[in-house]
Amino acid sequence: MTTSANSELLAKIKDEFAAHVRLLQDQITEALREVDPEIELNEDNWERLDTAGNPGGGGRTRAFQGSVIENAGVNTSLVFGATSEQFAKQIGATKAEMWATGISLIIHPTNPRVPTCHANFRMICGGDKVWFGGGADLTPFYPNTEDFTYFHNVWKEACAPYGFYADWKKQCDEYFVNKHRNNEMRGVGGIFYDHFFSGDMEKDLAMFKEISNQFIRSYFPIVKKRVNEEYTEEDVDFQLHRRGRYVEFNLLHDRGTHFGLKSNGRTDSILISLPGRCKFTYCYDPKEGSPHAEMLKYYYPQEW
Repeated sequence: MTTSANSELLAKIKDEFAAHVRLLQDQITEALREVDPEIELNEDNWERLDTAGNPGGGGRTRAFQGSVIENAGVNTSLVFGATSEQFAKQIGATKAEMWATGISLIIHPTNPRVPTCHANFRMICGGDKVWFGGGADLTPFYPNTEDFTYFHNVWKEACAPYGFYADWKKQCDEYFVNKHRNNEMRGVGGIFYDHFFSGDMEKDLAMFKEISNQFIRSYFPIVKKRVNEEYTEEDVDFQLHRRGRYVEFNLLHDRGTHFGLKSNGRTDSILISLPGRCKFTYCYDPKEGSPHAEMLKYYYPQEW
């Protein structure tokens, strides 16, 4: 394929993936409204400058607050332009320039019997390199293990035609880890992949569109199943402490957070992943023999 044909194909792939993530954002917005009809949406369309001070794209942030969903963020962005040499080296780009589009979302339900969920799906071009990254992971606060199995099975089925589930599950188990907390995971995992490129952009595009389309099916049936369950003050206390661990991971370890901040992204849109409420208690441990103490063992890799 000629250089010109390669460029045309890449432009087509970029446009198609950018359109896909915006459509997915709309579909997830509707799914949130279905489970929380009174949810409030604050939509913010923003623009950024690249590191040279030139126009560098922007994004569409959607922040939600409701009764079923305490807070959530479903963001899309398309950014491009000059970056620092240090940042280009850090992300594996061949030049100090990049193009990236994707969707990133986090949902923090009010009821502690309903898990928190995060997902992101992105495409990045760094100089001459092109790759995809993303995944989805579940952070529950109550040991309803059938929900964990269901979530993993959806992603197992989604990955089955491509043969990547075992590898991406392992990467997820190893990525979403608070190393400073005895290598405890922030949740029960899911799938995670980064710097993926098979050499066939069209094939990769089709695969990641199909995989990302499974997010709604992986999570919202769990929300509907658990949303009306009664819960206790102890359930809330554990939820808030685990949200604290979530905050620790996002601020200390998450590459997506660091990428956004170092690429001159919009700070509020990046930190929208944080829960509206969380709790820190010195040397916190849940009550021995409680469901919350049982939950701790699931924050380490399991076979679902």
